Formats: sequence, C-alpha cells, structure tokens
Amino acid sequence: MLVAWRYRKRAHSLIQSFDPRAWVIFYACFLFSTLSFWDVRFLLPFLLVAFFVLFTSGVKWHEIRRAFLFIIGFIFFFAILTFITGRGGTELYEKEHLIREFKASFSIFGWTPTLQITVERAFFAISQLVRVSSIAIMTILIPYSLDPALYGITFKGLGLHDKFAYAMDLTMRFIPTFGRDFQMTMDAQRARGYELDKISGGIVQQVRRLGPVLVPVTIHAIIGSEDIIDAMDLRAFGVGPRTWLDVLTYQLRDRILIIFGVLILSSSIIIGLGGYGKFWVPEILIKLFT
Repeated sequence: MLVAWRYRKRAHSLIQSFDPRAWVIFYACFLFSTLSFWDVRFLLPFLLVAFFVLFTSGVKWHEIRRAFLFIIGFIFFFAILTFITGRGGTELYEKEHLIREFKASFSIFGWTPTLQITVERAFFAISQLVRVSSIAIMTILIPYSLDPALYGITFKGLGLHDKFAYAMDLTMRFIPTFGRDFQMTMDAQRARGYELDKISGGIVQQVRRLGPVLVPVTIHAIIGSEDIIDAMDLRAFGVGPRTWLDVLTYQLRDRILIIFGVLILSSSIIIGLGGYGKFWVPEILIKLFT
C-alpha cells in the first residue's frame, strides 16, 4: 500500500488556503526568480518571503525538524566547503582581495595546506547560503502542505498528460513508502535478534551486514511496482482520457497568487537582462583590502 508524507489539514495555513495548482505555479516562479540572482541584496527579499511562508504555513517544528535540520546542515556544509576551497565562485569573479591567509606548519608531498580568506569568497558563501536556503525552505513545505490525494489532479491541471500526472503522483509517494518499508524491515530483523546497531568494519563489510535489510526492501519495492502496473493495466489505464474524482477550481486569490508569481519572474528576467543582480561585493571592502 502506498503511503504519503505526514500531511494534515491545518485551519490557519497560508499554503493550504490556495489551490495546489496555483501554489505550484508560484513555487516554480519563485524558484526560477531566485536562481536568476547572485547579488545578496536581491536574494534577501526571497529569503524573507520564504520565512513568511514558513511561519504562516501552520507546519509545526516537530513535523519538519529532521528534514529541516538535514537540509540546512547540508547547506551550511556546502557553503563552508565552497568558502574554504574557493571553488564555484571563480566563474563570478576573477580577482580576489585577500583578508588573511593561514598556512599549515607541515607539508604533504611538498604541498603546504593554505587557507585564504578573501572578500569575494566570503560574500559568495553568504550569497550561496541565502540563495539555497530560500529554495530549500519553500521546497520542504510542499510535501507537508499539499494534500496527497490531489497530487495527480494537480499535475493534470497544470497541463501534463495523464500518464505524466500519475507518474508524478507515484513519485511523490515513493519516498515515504520506501521509508516505511525500510523501517518495518528493520523492526522485523531486530525482533529476530539481528543487531543492526552494532554494525562495524569497513564499508564493504557494513554493506554486507545490511543485506538482510536492503534485499527484502528492494524486492518488496519491485513487487509493489509490478502490482501497481498490473492494477493499472486491468483498469485500462492509458487507453483513453482519465477521469478524476476531485475537481479543482481557481478562486480569485489563486489567480492573484499566480499573477504575483508571474510578475516576480518577469521582473527578475528583466532585471537580469538589464545587467543587475550579478555577484556583488561592497566597494568599501574592496578598497579596504586593496
């Protein structure tokens, strides 16, 4: 049986007050608009919008704590790694202004580890952090705020073919279903005395010891997918246009949200074509460390 994310209807939720199609369109406009800029001054408004949506979504902290901490931790790690190595920003700036340099007291095959702190690296890390955080916050809220029963009709309402709409529906349900099967298999193996918490050794040894968990989960996923395919074939899925049980209707607020998203995207494209929104570093810092 397919399961969904931990969705529940919330009384005072900004996201759930809109048609899911309108919210997906706004999210797409928000995503591409954010990706149009590297200037932190243009990215900060998007971060504020993301936090506003987060605080008005009605989603509780304990519901998204794990996903939120994982994503934010990954973003911080990636931004710090980029700051240390200097990779990623070389396409946006050519010259760097050194703030301070740290050299290790040892060498590895003639190479001395060196950390250079520059103005450009620091602001690129900040811009990257703001940029990715804005997108991540908006993305995390989607599975917890959109009704799983409306996944298929939402994508169908966006103009996708029935097969693609249903494929997107199954994709959205696959991850939580796979997670449930994995947890059930782990519990079953623990009940049989298999100690999963004491797995040691190298990577190969650990993978081999996880075999009693990974093999049943993989086989169950394959069998489950075949059952879904057989059920769809028996119902003649794909022979003709599919009918949907639920009907979505745009309200005035939904049209306003779509127009607002399109305006944001159009403005971002125009600003980008005008040469604005590129990577920016304060001139005062450049003069200070020149």
